[in-house]
Amino acid sequence: MAVDFTLNGRAVSVDVDADTPLLWAIRDELGLTGTKFGCGLALCGACTVHMDGVPIRSCQTFVEDVAGTSITTIEGVDSKPAQAVQAAWQELDVPQCGYCQSGQIMSATALLTETPKPSDDDIDAAMSGNVCRCATYHRIRKAIHRAAEIMEA
Repeated sequence: MAVDFTLNGRAVSVDVDADTPLLWAIRDELGLTGTKFGCGLALCGACTVHMDGVPIRSCQTFVEDVAGTSITTIEGVDSKPAQAVQAAWQELDVPQCGYCQSGQIMSATALLTETPKPSDDDIDAAMSGNVCRCATYHRIRKAIHRAAEIMEA
C-alpha cells in the first residue's frame, strides 16, 4: 500500500504494509536514521518525531495514520526553537552517550514552540516521556532554559 505524506518539507511515498510503524518507514524505506528505536512501546521517546508540529512516538504510529500529514524528523527540524535547542545542547554539553538525544531535542523543540519561557514544571511535563539511560535530566532541563534565553535574545 502506497502512503503519501510530507517528510522534512518534501513529498514522499512509501509502499509498505499499512500497519508498518512510521519509525521503520523513516529508517528503512526512506534512509533517515536519526530517529532511534528504543523500546517499541512508545515509553522511552527515542523515536519522537513531529506530525503536523506535534510530537508523536513513531514506533507506535502506523504509516497509514500519517497519510497527508507533515512529518518532521531530527534531520529536518530547523525552526528558531530547534536552532536554540541545538545551540544550548552543544553549549552545555548535554549528551553523554547520545542515543536518546534526537527524541529529547524533538520534544524540547515542541515545548519551546508552544511555551517559549517554560517553568521547571512545564519542562518536566513535556519531557516526562523521554528516557535518558545516562540520567542527564538536569543538563537537559538547564539546556531548555538556556534555549529559551537564546530565543529571547
